[in-house]
Amino acid sequence: MIRLFAAIAIPFEIAEALTRRQQGIPGARWRPTEAMHITLRFAGDIAETLADDFDAALSAISIDAFDIALSGAGAFGEGADIRAVWAGVAESAPLRRLASRCESAARGAGLKPDTRTWRPHITLAYLNRPDPARVAACIQGHNLLKSPPFPVTAFGLYSSWRTDHGSTYHLECTYPLTRRS
Repeated sequence: MIRLFAAIAIPFEIAEALTRRQQGIPGARWRPTEAMHITLRFAGDIAETLADDFDAALSAISIDAFDIALSGAGAFGEGADIRAVWAGVAESAPLRRLASRCESAARGAGLKPDTRTWRPHITLAYLNRPDPARVAACIQGHNLLKSPPFPVTAFGLYSSWRTDHGSTYHLECTYPLTRRS
């Protein structure tokens, strides 16, 4: 079994700017720059034969390169059950199209449909029973977050490995997007 997800890597300068915002929530497990990404489709723990099929289906995706930008901040969960804070991604039709094609690729490879509503984001920290007021203050402080647009010229298939210090990610394969004329 291997734990996989398809994602877009974040340029170092964008990730580095996000790390400067990682403060204000005691006990938060802040994500390092190399772990910052936008998940397109989480596959989870799957057999290696299914992983090969998922890889083949992802490699067949054809879409033009596009630009995206970050916008806003938020959290997953409510009250003491807030489990993560994130930086949002500005609405982007090409990004939604790419995520939809990754979902189709997953289904075509034999993965079960993802029933969760997809919300493009970059996880900044994982939380365990945080003070809701501190989380709210952090989100409010970053509510107007904006980044300059940055190009998406590829996406990748990543493996996730659990460690005592959180998950680490390894790029297994890169899928280039079509160059715009």
